[in-house]
Amino acid sequence: MHATPSCRHCHQDLIHSVVDLGVTPLANSYLKEDDLEKGETFFPLHVRVCGDCWLVQVPEFESREKIFTDYAYFSSFSDSWVEHARCYSEQMRARFHLNENSFVLELASNDGYLLKHFVAEGIPCMGIEPAKNVAAAAEQAGIPTLAEFFGLDLAERLVARGHSADLVVANNVLAQVPQLQDFVAGIERVLKEDGVVTVEFPHLLKTLDKNEFDTVYHEHFSYFSFHAVEKIFTANGIRLFDVEELPTHGGSIRIFGCRVGASHGTSDRVPQMKAREEAAGLLALDTYKSFHLRAEKVKRDLLRFLIDARDAGKKVVGYGAPAKGNTLLNFCGIKPDLLSFTVDKSPHKQGCFLPGSRIPVHAPAALIEAKPDYVLILPWNLADEIMQQTAFIRQWGGKFVMPIPELQIL
Repeated sequence: MHATPSCRHCHQDLIHSVVDLGVTPLANSYLKEDDLEKGETFFPLHVRVCGDCWLVQVPEFESREKIFTDYAYFSSFSDSWVEHARCYSEQMRARFHLNENSFVLELASNDGYLLKHFVAEGIPCMGIEPAKNVAAAAEQAGIPTLAEFFGLDLAERLVARGHSADLVVANNVLAQVPQLQDFVAGIERVLKEDGVVTVEFPHLLKTLDKNEFDTVYHEHFSYFSFHAVEKIFTANGIRLFDVEELPTHGGSIRIFGCRVGASHGTSDRVPQMKAREEAAGLLALDTYKSFHLRAEKVKRDLLRFLIDARDAGKKVVGYGAPAKGNTLLNFCGIKPDLLSFTVDKSPHKQGCFLPGSRIPVHAPAALIEAKPDYVLILPWNLADEIMQQTAFIRQWGGKFVMPIPELQIL
C-alpha cells in the first residue's frame, strides 16, 4: 500500500491528481560518455494539487544537496535573460531608491548574471548560491557569493553580521525549495524594517492555460498561483503588496512583499490578480483534472511528427538542453533514433548526453554541418532568440518545430 503524500504547506493529504508524467530521471542529471554503460535512477513524476491551499506540487524524492550542489545551468548563456535582469535592476533602483548605502541580497544568484548590474552601480550586494561550481563562477566575476542553502538559520547569521537587506531578490528559485516555510521565514528575518522582497516564478495560471506541462520536473517541487503563494508568505509574516505579470518562462509573475508593519501601500493589482485566478477556476478542482489529457495530446502529436519525418527520410535535431526538454523527451519516450542530437550554447552541457533519452548534446555549429530539415526547439520560452540566432537554417530550407502548447512548424 502506497503512502499518500502530504501538502508541504498545510499538510493535508494530496489526493487530487493534476498530471502523471510517468517515471523520469532528474532533469538536470546530464550524463558523460563514461556514464552510458551505467544505470540511471528514475523517480515518479506525478503532480498533485492541495484542495485546501491550492498549492500544486510533486513529492521530494531526492535531497536538495544531491540536486543543487553541482549544477549544469548557468544563467549568463541566455542573452534575453541577462537583459531581463538588467531591466529589473534599473526598475528596482528607481522604485526603491537604492544607492551605495543600500544592501541587495539575491537568493539562488547563479553566476552573478543579475547582481553584476547592481555592482556596476556601486550598490553593495551579496549572492546566495548553493551550487558550488556556479558560485565559483560568480566569485570570479567579482560578485560576493556564499555557497550555501538559504533558510532561517543563514538569515540569522547574515543579520548578526550586519547584512539585513533593503532588497531581497528571488527569481525562479521558489519552485526549487522543498522547505518553503523555512525559506520564507528566512526572507522575513533578513529584511530591513521597510525592506522589500521580489520573487519571480512561472504563473500557474499560464502554465495551465498554455499547456506547459514540461516545466514540471523533480527539481521543481511546487507550482504557484498568487492565491497559494500569498498563503505561504502571510503565514510567515510577509504581506504581498504588489504583483506584476511578466512574459518570461511562458508567463510569470513578480510578487512584491514586505514585513507586515512596513509602509508600502497595497496595489490594486493584488485584488485584481486574485479575482482573475478565481474567475479562471484556480480555486476549483475541475480546472486541474483535464490537464493530463492535453499533455497526452502533445505527446501523440510530437511522436507522430517525428515518426513521419523519419519515415520520409527527413533529419530532425534539437536546439537546447533545458530541464523542461528532458521532461518532454522522457514523457514522450523520444530517443536518438527520432532526435539524433541537440545543440546548446553552454559549454557545460556540450559533450554530455541528456538524462533518460541519452540524446547527445553538441555545440550549435553542429547545425551547419548536419543541415537538418527540422530543428525542435526545446526551450520554447527562448524561441524568438533561438530562431533569430539560427536563422541560417532557412538557407537550406530548414524549419523550426515548437512542441508547446501545441505542435507548430515555423
